[in-house]
Amino acid sequence: MNDVTRDIWARWRGTTKARIGLGRSGDALPTAPLLEFQAAHSRARDAVHGTADFDAIAAALQPHPTIRVRSQAGDRATYLRRPDLGRKLDPVCELRPGVYDLVLVIADGLSARAVDHHAASVAKLCIEKLPDWRIGPVVLAEQARVALGDEVGERLNAATVAVLIGERPGLSVADSLGIYLTWAPRRGRADSERNCISNIHAAGMSHAAASDLLVWLLREAKRRQLTGINLKVDASAVLPPTS
Repeated sequence: MNDVTRDIWARWRGTTKARIGLGRSGDALPTAPLLEFQAAHSRARDAVHGTADFDAIAAALQPHPTIRVRSQAGDRATYLRRPDLGRKLDPVCELRPGVYDLVLVIADGLSARAVDHHAASVAKLCIEKLPDWRIGPVVLAEQARVALGDEVGERLNAATVAVLIGERPGLSVADSLGIYLTWAPRRGRADSERNCISNIHAAGMSHAAASDLLVWLLREAKRRQLTGINLKVDASAVLPPTS
């Protein structure tokens, strides 16, 4: 193969999901990468505007109880325009306080597809790995942002809240799930007071690894009574040893 036809980018494209060395046809992209880019854009739009199947998620979580809530954003268009409303519970939502070490919130966020694909599995693994914890009902939150978990946790009297939420889709992954953990949740908590686990999807972090990391962070948060920038992950304690 001569230098004219040899694809010098082929080996690098196999190591990244980034779009590199796509070539050109005249002054435009070749047809195949152009069509793939348009398809990725469509998948991202569908993820943002889609609706999470909370009935299926509730069924998958059985026999663990669930509660349905929604934010003050009345519809998807309002949710996208008004992030502030997505951080506040609708006043009609009733939450009875209990005595909980942990409340899990599954929120649609910006990717319903991510929630449908990953949230129930990660939540179930976390519950199974914390048999000694008092875990409240899983809260299924519609049109929700991360900070909605602060009010949910506060009203349920939870020591910690973990929000499993669809992350903003990109043009390489449209179904990435994130987890945001907060100790002593209450309205007004800052983002610096949370820990985040991100990139949970088929080509990223697995459900098992995400639940292992979440459980480690939860136990450390309870022991030290804090989350956020002062709670650093000890990779050697969480990740399996490499050969």
